[in-house]
Amino acid sequence: MRLARARTTDGVVAGEHDGGAVMANGTSYPLDAADVELLTPCEPSAFFCVGRNYAATLDQMDYDKPDRPDFFIKPPVSRHPPERPIEYPEFTDELTYAGELAAVIDEPCTKLAPEEVPDVVRGYTVLNDLDALDQDGRTARKAFDGSAPLGPWIETDVDPSEIEMETVINDEVRQEATTEQMLFDPHEVVSFLSERFTFAPGDVVAFGSPANPGLIEPGDEIAITYEGVGTLRNTVE
Repeated sequence: MRLARARTTDGVVAGEHDGGAVMANGTSYPLDAADVELLTPCEPSAFFCVGRNYAATLDQMDYDKPDRPDFFIKPPVSRHPPERPIEYPEFTDELTYAGELAAVIDEPCTKLAPEEVPDVVRGYTVLNDLDALDQDGRTARKAFDGSAPLGPWIETDVDPSEIEMETVINDEVRQEATTEQMLFDPHEVVSFLSERFTFAPGDVVAFGSPANPGLIEPGDEIAITYEGVGTLRNTVE
């Protein structure tokens, strides 16, 4: 099942994404209607993001393999809907992307064993971890307004362990990988972070990105696909 949220003339609704519409409360809201906008599929209190989690990224950036997941946090203001244009920040000249698989937490939880993780995950979606490379420190680089495009929906029926992905910029494939190449698998990551944080419903845990050559510029079109999950699309303006 695909769970989605949309802004409509009836307010913000949540339901099942099916056939180009969101079904909520017995009403179908077509997403091609002028007065319907697809929103992020959840409203996290935080984005818990893991970096350096693909071997190819370690090679590209000349990093050592970490002993445990390396993570950072994006605040709620980082949230940005699918399809809505990304405003290029005025404070950077080096904006890049990172196509990531992300889990959405379904219930309050903490201190989870890896085998308990599937029971607390609502499903999986796609995150674009935008990064202003010329800023100092991860917070300045990654935690600005709109730095976490998310969506288009939450897929509730998917195994995260063997998913192929690609990121396409203006019809050019920039990233290709499979989640089998992760250094720490999704269940390990959620378990590790749960030792340090109490998750709330709707929180997002992102599992890192393969090597991402190149920057993005105004006018670029970004499409990040995780097989069986969905495609997150945004343009840059």
